[in-house]
Amino acid sequence: MQVWNVIYDPLEFPDSLYRSALPLVDQTAQDKITKFRRREDACRSLIGNLLPRVLLKKRGVPTDAITFAATDTGKPYCTTPGINPPLAFNVTHDEGVIAMAFGTGDLGPPAFSIGVDVMKLKIPPRTTFTEFVDIVDSQLTTREKDLVLADVTEEEAIRRFYWIWTLKEAYTKALGIGLGFDFRRIEYDVVEERVTVDGEPARGWQFLRFELPQCGPNYVGFAAKFIGGRGTSISELSEGCLVCYDAVSFVNRAIEEMS
Repeated sequence: MQVWNVIYDPLEFPDSLYRSALPLVDQTAQDKITKFRRREDACRSLIGNLLPRVLLKKRGVPTDAITFAATDTGKPYCTTPGINPPLAFNVTHDEGVIAMAFGTGDLGPPAFSIGVDVMKLKIPPRTTFTEFVDIVDSQLTTREKDLVLADVTEEEAIRRFYWIWTLKEAYTKALGIGLGFDFRRIEYDVVEERVTVDGEPARGWQFLRFELPQCGPNYVGFAAKFIGGRGTSISELSEGCLVCYDAVSFVNRAIEEMS
């Protein structure tokens, strides 16, 4: 798996660039993007739509041959003919980062079992960390809550929480089942490096952890993919598989290559 990250700052992203890039995506995507009331949300959505298109273009696919569809639960997948091996991808965003995990489509077609999540290391304003954990208490197992409220620094506690949260999100996105999955069914022990689902090891799953310290306030994330087998793999995403782009440069490149 690889993860591409686009670093987005609304103050540095001109409206003219948004308008120039919007025609690069199909009409269905344009309609969804333009429904956002806030321009920065529309820009994040546009960048998220451009990510797999730029990847396919990089692989030599003509712009007018690039097509996508979505599952009944809304997970996008590539329907571009002639892609061999098939492409598996998933896109997410949080504030200043839009991320895409991708790899070979092996199991779980047509969208394949791949997911990604990224989040900024922060707690809501005027909220203590303990209060924050209490708010999301229903989504954590007893073990997870003990780990984030352990006798560690608040910085470490916040980091532990978001490692847990992004792994859960990446896993459920890989399943492609939409909202409503009980997060307490998944347990990530960040100390023992163990993932269980319904009390059993998450066999056949690969989880890759990554950080984006170059984004100012740190962002952390997980990519998840079902690869089959009996084992569970939890490791750091290798440096060569983690790429970061500035949003303005990335979109300008997309315009140049896809127009």
